Order: sequence, then C-alpha cells, then structure tokens
Amino acid sequence: MGRVEFLAMKTEEENTANLINSDLNEFVAAAKKLVKDVGMLGGLGFGTSFLQWAASISAIYLLILDRTNWRTKMLTTLLVPYIFFSLPSVIFQFFSGDFGKWIALIAITIRLFFPKEFPDWLEIPAGLILLIVVAPSLIAWTLRESWVGAVICLVIACYLFHEHIKASGGFKNSFTQKNGISNTIGIVALLVYPVWTIFFHIF
Repeated sequence: MGRVEFLAMKTEEENTANLINSDLNEFVAAAKKLVKDVGMLGGLGFGTSFLQWAASISAIYLLILDRTNWRTKMLTTLLVPYIFFSLPSVIFQFFSGDFGKWIALIAITIRLFFPKEFPDWLEIPAGLILLIVVAPSLIAWTLRESWVGAVICLVIACYLFHEHIKASGGFKNSFTQKNGISNTIGIVALLVYPVWTIFFHIF
C-alpha cells in the first residue's frame, strides 16, 4: 500500500515538473517571439524614417539643382508639395512654429516692398515655408501623416520621373547621360519612400 502511494506521489511530482517545464518552454517561446516582433517593428520604423529623410533630401537637392545653372525641364514646383508631405515631423514642426513664421513674414515683406531685392531663386523656398506655416491642421498633420500624403507623393514622383525620361530622350538616356544620372537617382529616391509607406499601410 505504501509503495503504491509512493509511486502515485512520484508520478504526480513528475507530471507537475513536466507541466512546469512545458509552461517555461511556452514562456520562453513567447518571449522570443515578442522580442522578434519588436525588433521587426523597430526595423520597419527605422527603414521608413530613413527613406523619409532620403526622399526629403533628394527633393531639396533636385529643387536646388533646378534653381542653379544645372537647370532641367522638370516641373520642379511640384517638389514643393512633395517636400511638404514627406518632410520629417521634427523638421516640419520646427518650421511650422515661430521660426517659420518669422521667415515667412520677412520674405513677404521683402517681396512686397522691395521686389527688386528679392531674388528669383528664393520664391519657391519661401513659398514652401509659407505653405508649412499656413497649412490647416487637417492637411498639416492628419493627411500628411496618413496614406493620403504618401499617395500624393507617389503621384508627383511618377509624373516627375515620366517628365525626366521624356526630357532625356528615353529611359536608357536618363541613366547614361552625364547630367541626367544625378536627377534620375534623386527621382528614384522620391519613388521609393511613398511606395514603401503605402505598402505597409495596406499590409
């Protein structure tokens, strides 16, 4: 009788130990999955942020390029709404505050009262700052941070890419001409960010 009780107690202890080991294994597996998912989300967030900065820098580069002696046939005024919708939040918030308001005020004052002293190449940058300052919150924060802003950026980038290829004399020339390669690389950077953003908004 005592032996039977001993065997039953031993079996019960073994079952308890097995349950504890099973629970520990499940906990370890869940922890590993959580760490993996957090790492993936962090990687995606970093990738989106990196592409956003790259797209904004590329748009500003193309804007500067077109306002200097290396003029192109692209409609670079479209880069203004692209920069507006793709500009990183920390930069957008900085220019939408008092600093941007002072710049807009000075630019408008010079443009109104001293038009001859206002250089042509400053018109588009001043217009961008003014757009950032006066944009209502629905556009500045709600639409800009949603997939709508990414779609607008994608449409602009596709149109600029089409115009660039047409001005270069074909797709091949856009990658082989000496002055066209830098523009092509910049426009490709404009395309990657909205495609990436829209993809992860959908999936």
